[in-house]
Amino acid sequence: MKNIFAQGVDIGAELNTPFGQTKSVGDLVSILLSGGLIVAGVIIVFLLVGGGLQMIMGAGNNDPKTSAAGHQAITWAVIGFIIVFSTFLIIRLIELITGNNFITAPNIIGGCIPRPGAPCANPN
Repeated sequence: MKNIFAQGVDIGAELNTPFGQTKSVGDLVSILLSGGLIVAGVIIVFLLVGGGLQMIMGAGNNDPKTSAAGHQAITWAVIGFIIVFSTFLIIRLIELITGNNFITAPNIIGGCIPRPGAPCANPN
């Protein structure tokens, strides 16, 4: 019977990627989480700047609708910041409880950065 599902495919070898060979799914999740936090931070900055400009332009043109839209954008940006910052704190708390630094300091084990051919003296 022909295997049509992905169980028989070595993704790391097929796509020439370290995932599945030297890196695990946990490493991929770490990259996605840290990248997601960075993207969220950039979006928040743009919303704050755009909302501020909208408020300034609305006030300068005596247009309360534009000013209110800018105020709403800033309000949602601050709410988004609170959510992203809370998420980071929750992830950091999980890191402290489990002892695994998968966001704040990935690939650092016991203060040593493992390199090929030069393993850490104390792997704990």
